[in-house]
Amino acid sequence: MPDFSLEASLRARGLLVIAGVDEAGRGPLAGPVSAAAVILPPRWRCKGLDDSKKLTAKVREGLYAKITADERVHWCVAYAEVEEIDRINILKATHQAMIRAVQGLALEIQHCLIDGLRVPGFPWSHDGVVKGDSKSMSIAAASVLAKVSRDRLMLEMAAEFPDYGFESHMGYGTPRHLEALQRHGPCRIHRRSFQPVAQLALPLEGL
Repeated sequence: MPDFSLEASLRARGLLVIAGVDEAGRGPLAGPVSAAAVILPPRWRCKGLDDSKKLTAKVREGLYAKITADERVHWCVAYAEVEEIDRINILKATHQAMIRAVQGLALEIQHCLIDGLRVPGFPWSHDGVVKGDSKSMSIAAASVLAKVSRDRLMLEMAAEFPDYGFESHMGYGTPRHLEALQRHGPCRIHRRSFQPVAQLALPLEGL
């Protein structure tokens, strides 16, 4: 379970403004990648908070509401859209979304804890924490905000593009999604740099 041990060790070194950073949506065939940055107050608690991938959608929604309603919590969610993903690749686009999320906090950040590996050229002092969403409370909170925000957006996209079943798979390459891709071809929010979308891609006009 995540705790504040990483944050506490940083605060002991005098680094008091610490942002947890995580992303959602690197793997799907459609939709943007999202990133969240979260600053939690010391000794903040949220029962049930964990790596978002371990939680049900209902639990994530409840945690999202609790995190974002707390005025002591500073948070921001940002995106890299499909066009950017296709232009610069998913890894660089994910890093850009993370940078935008931290910038959106509008605070003087002293250090970031990022889920996964360190980010080349990241503008702030930071540590990469492998499986950080199961170790750091700040990263776990960011993982929930990034996941819920992206899922909500994909539900909107499901209404706009009903043929693909985005409401059930959020753009991931499930059998249902792959079958819809074969039948209808890619739509506007598919990542044309990803396979098998690339081999099925048609001109955007008319989609």
